[in-house]
Amino acid sequence: MARVAVLLAPGFEEAEAIITIDILRRMHIDVETLACAESRAVVSYHNIPMVADRTLSERADTLYDAVVLPGGPQGSMNLAASQEVVRFVKAHDDAGKLICPICSAAARVLGGNGLLKGRRYVCSGDLWETVNDGEYVDAPVVEDQNLLSGKGLGHAFDFALTLAARLLGDEAPVRDHADHIYYAW
Repeated sequence: MARVAVLLAPGFEEAEAIITIDILRRMHIDVETLACAESRAVVSYHNIPMVADRTLSERADTLYDAVVLPGGPQGSMNLAASQEVVRFVKAHDDAGKLICPICSAAARVLGGNGLLKGRRYVCSGDLWETVNDGEYVDAPVVEDQNLLSGKGLGHAFDFALTLAARLLGDEAPVRDHADHIYYAW
């Protein structure tokens, strides 16, 4: 079974995180939420407290099949500023695992730390203008090698469903589930 780490830093965009977690778990993909903080308690962008499964420090040496990086203005800045997060993402990228930022996380976390490596990506707003090491593509979801990026909250279902299909290696069950939740994917 595929395993996914969802990194939650203070200020994370809760809907992007929850939609992704929900879709992946519905597809029977093992998801572990990791607080990028000293404790498992993390407060989201809109002041919703959440308790993560573990802290990133507890799982720093664990390899997952995918790493999801939710956005949120403060959340993505906190992720980008954490050397522990950067090391974790780089280790997964070097191992060929899926790196999955949504919204501002592609520009701030990956672009801000030289981790796009010339790959195509999408991010929210005009943040792409500050990125020098990747190729911005204006689309809901962009895939390039092991990088799967989503534009933002309005495309969170597309992002999560695409990720589920890649992890399962089969779009059919994901399309069936999209139909089940009345989502045209």
